[in-house]
Amino acid sequence: MLVFELVFGIVIGPDVLGWARPSDMFELLADFGLAMLFFLAGHEIDFATVRGRPLARASLGWVVSLAIGLAVGWLLDPDAGAVFIGIALTSTALGALLPILRDAGLLRSKIGVGVLAIGAAGEFLPLIAISLFLSGRSPLHAALVLLGFAVITGFAIRRASRGDNRGLHEVIAATLHTSGQFAIRLVLFLLLALVGLSVVVDLDMLLGAFAAGIIMRILLSGAPEADRHTIEVKLDAIGFGLLVPLFFVYTGITFDLEALVSDPATLALLPVFTLLLLVARGIPSALLADPGSSLRDRTATGLFAATALPIIVAVTAIGVGAGDLDSGTAAALVGAGLLSMLLFPLIALSVERGGSRRPRQESNLRPRD
Repeated sequence: MLVFELVFGIVIGPDVLGWARPSDMFELLADFGLAMLFFLAGHEIDFATVRGRPLARASLGWVVSLAIGLAVGWLLDPDAGAVFIGIALTSTALGALLPILRDAGLLRSKIGVGVLAIGAAGEFLPLIAISLFLSGRSPLHAALVLLGFAVITGFAIRRASRGDNRGLHEVIAATLHTSGQFAIRLVLFLLLALVGLSVVVDLDMLLGAFAAGIIMRILLSGAPEADRHTIEVKLDAIGFGLLVPLFFVYTGITFDLEALVSDPATLALLPVFTLLLLVARGIPSALLADPGSSLRDRTATGLFAATALPIIVAVTAIGVGAGDLDSGTAAALVGAGLLSMLLFPLIALSVERGGSRRPRQESNLRPRD
């Protein structure tokens, strides 16, 4: 469905049919959809499950990916664009993978836990790198700002995890099936508050959205299972049913198709970057998967890990805006992200299921294990 939204945006965009064009209002809604995507990613991660070896292996894999990405970026663009290319090649679209893994019945499996850890590293660590190296400030100044943000969010996470939230859970339960919808309003408040804080201190807004998702999960950790499941269903409906599609459609509308196809050399970068996503992000993640993983599991894990788009869009937008990244190269990177979204999850599911069993959907009509 996400791929359809992307293609739909390209088709109705200015480079094909010309029915839709970028606008300030559409861009604002798309940014909110992107923030919701990262909120849902942060909300889905169960750190009690992925902490320890899974997260350590995933973080090490990201460091290896960064080294490969920067080396490739320097070869392709020895100037400032190398950093943008390198960071773009290290991301994993966890928010976009969540519905795919859930619908395939893999979210709570061993491979699902591994992909959650890889996705957590592949979304959080690139955001840190963006804040440190692409903010336009000196690394020391950026690190101090990032430290201040970490202190504030760390305090909020500590307060949420150690506080008595029974009163909050009672209010949530009392309004869950009424027009009050306190839980949903709390989600939107947290999301807007931390995104706003990120913008005020000049950090990437996605860092605040990701942190808001983590905090909300902690706040709900002691609530009854039925209430938590109902809230998750509502968040999925708001996020994947409305806000997230706006981001993907807008990404398609703003995709610079002309810059990509007008130059054969630029067009040739499209398959190159698609392959590099596998090399830089997929192979390290596959090699550092759980030691007991089969070759099939490792292959599927690498393909899931190499699925990227949202952070690529954010990084390339910063690079083009700063004049450090050519628009054609940016279009090739985004195009590679589009292809990764289209191809890698489908191939990964086919590999994991051996092409013989039909995926088992994790229904939203019953509590998840």
